[in-house]
Amino acid sequence: MPFYLQYLTKWPDYFLLQEDPNGTMMGYAVTVAPEFRRLGLAKNLMDYLENSSWGFMLRYDGYFVDLFVRVSNTPAIGMYEKIGYSVYRRVIGYYSGDDDGEDAFGNALPRDKDKKSIIPLPYPVMPDSLMD
Repeated sequence: MPFYLQYLTKWPDYFLLQEDPNGTMMGYAVTVAPEFRRLGLAKNLMDYLENSSWGFMLRYDGYFVDLFVRVSNTPAIGMYEKIGYSVYRRVIGYYSGDDDGEDAFGNALPRDKDKKSIIPLPYPVMPDSLMD
């Protein structure tokens, strides 16, 4: 089963989308359609996700907001760093549906006041280990 389908099946509450006034889907999770990028939509999605995460944290005893971004997506990596995220792991072949099976950086925004929940890994991991 593809990673995203496993993720959706295991944690359906973690998915969100943003629509335009006509109901056209412009982005989901933290993915924004190419024609709608650089409009602040990713920041809107992240603000919503971060604000919503407090309820999830209490319900699931969570400590951080987690996201993945292509290692080649320099603009997105910069945006996430600007709003407080840090890279803490590299996931080999995360985007396995692509011809090249591009890796992803796992990024996190710590929610614990002492920031002890995010410890960068000195080695890459495989997508299967993300479901544990």
